[in-house]
Order: sequence, then C-alpha cells, then structure tokens
Amino acid sequence: MAVFGLGYVGSVTAACLAHLGHEVFGIDKDDIKIDSIRAASAPFFEPGLEELIRESVAAGRLTATRDAQAALQKADIAMLCVGTPSAPNGNLGLDQLERVFEELRQHLATRTKPLIVAVRSTVFPGTVEELSAGLAQAWPQTSFVSNPEFLREGTAVRDFMEPSLVVVGGADRAAVEAVAALYAPLGVEVSCVSLRTAEMIKYCCNAFHALKIAFANEVGALAAKLLVSPEEVMQTLCRDDKLNVSAAYLKPGFAFGGSCLPKDLRALTYRALRMDLKLPLLEAVLPSNERHLERAVKEILEIPATRIGVYGLAFKENTDDLRESPIISAIEQLLGKGKDIRIFDPHIDLDSIYGSNRSYLVNSLPHIGRLMARDLTEVLNWSECVVIAQKPPAEAARAISASHRPLVDLVRSHIAAVAASR
Repeated sequence: MAVFGLGYVGSVTAACLAHLGHEVFGIDKDDIKIDSIRAASAPFFEPGLEELIRESVAAGRLTATRDAQAALQKADIAMLCVGTPSAPNGNLGLDQLERVFEELRQHLATRTKPLIVAVRSTVFPGTVEELSAGLAQAWPQTSFVSNPEFLREGTAVRDFMEPSLVVVGGADRAAVEAVAALYAPLGVEVSCVSLRTAEMIKYCCNAFHALKIAFANEVGALAAKLLVSPEEVMQTLCRDDKLNVSAAYLKPGFAFGGSCLPKDLRALTYRALRMDLKLPLLEAVLPSNERHLERAVKEILEIPATRIGVYGLAFKENTDDLRESPIISAIEQLLGKGKDIRIFDPHIDLDSIYGSNRSYLVNSLPHIGRLMARDLTEVLNWSECVVIAQKPPAEAARAISASHRPLVDLVRSHIAAVAASR
C-alpha cells in the first residue's frame, strides 16, 4: 500500500495500517518526514504515533520514500492524504492533490496490474470524479474511491483504531469493498456509499461539530446572563438521547413550523438582544428556515402547472395544529403568483378547528373554505401536479402514486417507492 503525504493524516494512516498488518510505503517530498520515519520516529508529536511507527518499522511493514514509482509498483492501493488548505477566497486549495494525480498519471503508464486510488484528503463533492476523469479513461484498470478521514489532532491514533465512523464511497463496488476490508480488524461497520456522498459527509460532520460548539457557547452565554448555570443546562439537555443527542430531526425535508419552535426562538433572541447579547447562530435559525421555504416555493413554481394539489396543511403529519405551518405560507405565495390551489389534510375539519388555530388559518388564508377538499381523490383528479407537505400514510401514498401527477415531495417521503413496497 502506498500512502501519499506524511502529514498528520498520512503518518497516522500509514502507521495504523502497518500496525494492522499491511505493508505500507509512505511517500512525501519532505526529507525531514522521510528521514524521521526511516529512523523509526514520528515526524511530529501525536500521542501513540511514535510507538506504532517504531513497531512497524522494526517489523519491516513501514518505510518512507520519495520514489512514488517504486512504491506504486508494489502497491495495490494508493491512499492520498495530502493537504487541501483554504485558498485566500475561502475556496479549497487543490494544488497538492493535483500534483499527486499528475504523479499517478506519469507512473501508471508502466503499471500492469490494477490499482485502487483512495482519496482521504478533504475535497468537495465531484472533485475525485473531475481529477480522475483522464486517468480512468486512459487506464481503466484503475479505480477511484473516497475514504475520508475523521482524525482529530491529539487523539488521531485512537480515532483511527477505535473509529466511530468509517466511510468508503465509489462506483466500483469491488474497489469500495477492498478499501472497506482494510478496516475489518477494527470490528467497525463500514458505510459504503456513493463517491459524492463520501466526499460530502466529511464536510457535513465538520460543519455539525462546529455548529454544536457554537450552539453550546451561545446557550452558555445566554444562560450566564440569566444567572443560570451553563454546565447544568447543557448536561441536562444531553441526557435526552431520544430527541436531543440523537438522529431525531436530522432528516432533510420541509421547513419547520408549529406553535413551539418559531415562538421560542423569537423569545430567546429577543431576550438576548434586550440584554445587549448578540447570538448570531440562534438569530440565523428563523431566517434560514425562511430561505428553505423560499426554495420550496421556487421548486413548485418551476413545475409548468396552474392547478396545484397540496397534501397536508398542518405543520406535520398526525396533528391538526396549523399555527405557523410552513405550507400555509407557501400557499399564500403560490396564490399570489396566480396558482389555483386545492388542499387535502386528513386531520383538518374546518368546522371543528377553533381558537388560535382557526384565527391563524383564517388570517393567513381568508378563502380557505374554497381551497379545502374533503376527499383526496377529488384533489388528485383536479390537479396538474401534487405537492407533498407532510408524510402520507400508505393508502394515501398509493393513491398519489397511482395518479401519475408530477410530484414536488417537500418532505422527502419518496412516495413512489413507499407506495410500491406496500
């Protein structure tokens, strides 16, 4: 195995894979790093790294070289671990990765056996496809996958040996499985995904980590201003592993609404501003939700249809709560654009709703009476396209699918697949 780049990621990857029993050639242009590993020493401090390098060099499983051609002649897998630093404008710097691909292009000409190229460098979705296009065409025996790293400096060796997530993505299933097999001794279930998904997930993970830190810091700042213990708040919040520290809500779909989330976000940010405390992350949540709603309306307007059927009026399924339902706002905008709307919601009976629920609906859609239908079939037969604003039950999903109307599935219910599987 050839590991290109002996920085933090490359050195840890090379040492850990050698520790697992693989023969590893580390490749770099930096003589200091090469000489350090050849001398069985870590090129930088990272807990546990020097011990692994010393062990693997002594066993003959790890060496370092500048000679990429010699390493590639012996390797079945090339792992690219070079840096992708930020450019001055914030864009990704691909210079180092492009140089490695150029090296591959030069050396593949003399290679006769297949090679798997696994990119561990953090790159934007589509990068591996773009950089490998010429190579894949000229040397079809070469496969390309993405194998992003999730190593934190200071705990990188432990993160590799005790991974919480391993991702391998690519179009060549055999190549994906071959790279996934490298991690078999660790007893982790590898997530085998598409190439672009693998590239995207690294950004998603890092953005989520940054989001959590910023959220905790903003909550802590507000709590302290209110003479509340920030630590007690966050420790208690984290005890809920059903809704808070969990997969709950982490599903791309429609904008949020209802009687709680918008109201409470407004209250928090209002109170903070009254105390001269800026909380830009929390202040951005409602505008972000509005932008998502705007994208949904734009998607609907791109369908060449005048008569639009809508499934779902409440802010989510299995409720009749209409307060701040995002689809009501979307319908207002669609009506303003001259669209005809018919709505079906199995839990909404206009004669039964009252109080603030009814007030919100009537104020938002004064002519709601002529927009609502009591039967889904009526809406489907009338409409030229159907907007799914809440997840329908199986029977409704089958009816919508059977109507063969163009769909705008705002909640990503994958309705055609659901209907076909029932």
